[in-house]
Amino acid sequence: MTANKIVTAWVEEMRALTKPDQVVWIDGSEAQLEALRKEAMETGELHQLNQDLLPGCYYHRTAENDVARVEDRTFICTSKKEDAGPTNNWMAPAEMYAKLRPLFDGAMKGRTMYVLPYSMGPVGSPFAKYGIELTDSIYVVMNMNIMTRIGASVIEAMGESGDFVKGLHSKAQIDPENRYIVHFPEDNTIWSVNSGYGGNVLLGKKCFALRIASFLGRKEGWMAEHMLILGVENPQGEVKYVAAAFPSACGKTNLAMLIPPEIYKSKGYKVWTVGDDIAWLRVAEDGTLRAINPENGFFGVAPGTNAKTNFNALESTKKNTIFTNVVLNKENNTVWWEGLDKNPPENAEDWKGRPWNGKTSTEKGAHPNSRFTAPAVNCPCISKEFENPEGVPISAIIFGGRRAKTAPLVYQSRDWESGVFVGSIMASETTAAAAGAVGVVRRDPMAMLPFCGYNMGDYFAHWLEMGKKIPHQPKIFNVNWFRTDDEGHFIWPGFGDNMRVLMWILDRCEGKADAVETPIGYVPKAEDINIEGLDIDRETVEGLLEVDKKIWSEEAEGITEFYSKFDRLPKELAHQLEMLKERLK
Repeated sequence: MTANKIVTAWVEEMRALTKPDQVVWIDGSEAQLEALRKEAMETGELHQLNQDLLPGCYYHRTAENDVARVEDRTFICTSKKEDAGPTNNWMAPAEMYAKLRPLFDGAMKGRTMYVLPYSMGPVGSPFAKYGIELTDSIYVVMNMNIMTRIGASVIEAMGESGDFVKGLHSKAQIDPENRYIVHFPEDNTIWSVNSGYGGNVLLGKKCFALRIASFLGRKEGWMAEHMLILGVENPQGEVKYVAAAFPSACGKTNLAMLIPPEIYKSKGYKVWTVGDDIAWLRVAEDGTLRAINPENGFFGVAPGTNAKTNFNALESTKKNTIFTNVVLNKENNTVWWEGLDKNPPENAEDWKGRPWNGKTSTEKGAHPNSRFTAPAVNCPCISKEFENPEGVPISAIIFGGRRAKTAPLVYQSRDWESGVFVGSIMASETTAAAAGAVGVVRRDPMAMLPFCGYNMGDYFAHWLEMGKKIPHQPKIFNVNWFRTDDEGHFIWPGFGDNMRVLMWILDRCEGKADAVETPIGYVPKAEDINIEGLDIDRETVEGLLEVDKKIWSEEAEGITEFYSKFDRLPKELAHQLEMLKERLK
């Protein structure tokens, strides 16, 4: 399929190691994919769902010991340990290769090796990066077909170049004791063994698009970030774009696919999704920071997704989607999960394949991390700029977390440097049910802690360096939809009403809104947050925007402790922390 000698030599080397019965190159044609689907149905790897109700949709179960990303088995292998940094698992590359080779030796005997060329980003885009994943899993091929652009067009775009990410995956024995997801950033290589779960084996996703890409971005002067991208269109048809980073369970997908509240919808405002999870950002010739979503689909958590919480995500799953570890409804050969609706099927199989009656069972039917892989093109609010090879210009970067009392509803950083500080101290807390009692604060800088492919101190420095290269810098904000009252109830309504905060953010970017200076940054005047139609008053909004110096003094101590982990913390961030402490006095 290719005359690229670098590609063919590497494929041959990996074939000799893994010893498959045959090698099949994936050209991306529908005929080839359909033949593979039929083969996967014969072996039970895929189950075809009701084609009248869910056209093009399939069901898959992973092994019971293989249902999520494995942080403790995920490694960054750089030649120097300090280049991986204190937040990554590290092993010397030679040592790790020596450990993995025996696991891959003959791992594909009796199986087929699929050679899957794929592009992160539109093929031919200046943002695009190419990879080849070698896998013995048809499930991987089918998911990568949804999540990336695959096939002959990628091989053509690569030409004779050796600039591609080399990905090797084998299910091997699905042995949790020997499960490894390993990144060799200096070799542009990813090896994943003994897993069949999407987050560990769809190597274009977190492995390439964040861990390897963040390393490449630092080297080449761009950014790979764990961020959604959305556009807000005003009644005049102008669209402004924001990128936003949130740790898990903070409403990221919901914001990415936000449905405007009636007060804005009736005036003609619209929201467009460019991406729900990952953004690659580059400085454009016009001096703006532009972003693409390098992915081609959504790999979403199923439980809790319903017509109320995320109508657009649910609509995205209605055709050509793969469902993993959800409930199989035997009554009509469809799927179900907790939180989908109040009508669980009585004649069903749970995610382990056992008979399950949703009306009487005390056990959950779908795994809490069960997934759907859906094409982005299915999303009702997908942006017409989704395939734009030049990306979209970013007006604002938004960070967020789940804080009961600390962070106000929204605040703006003073400048780029203080914005990097705001991103670096991002945190969420586990809240106990009793009277708003606060649990553990978990810091997750830029929501990148598990996904940064190199030393996080160097990552902060790269953010600071990027700021100097962007003539028209996006403004940087922090949001917190999760302030609670003394009984532990959320005060802000959230969901679509978060657009009210987005509108203030965009007005600030255009110099149309005022703000009040506080020790942590600029907060809105309460009257500038539109609460028309909400069951809260201006006094409540004032409470949501309050910055409590005592709580923030405790927060500053927590930041000091967190920063002490980083041997390469940029002095600018240490200075930002000292200035915060001064302002809190």
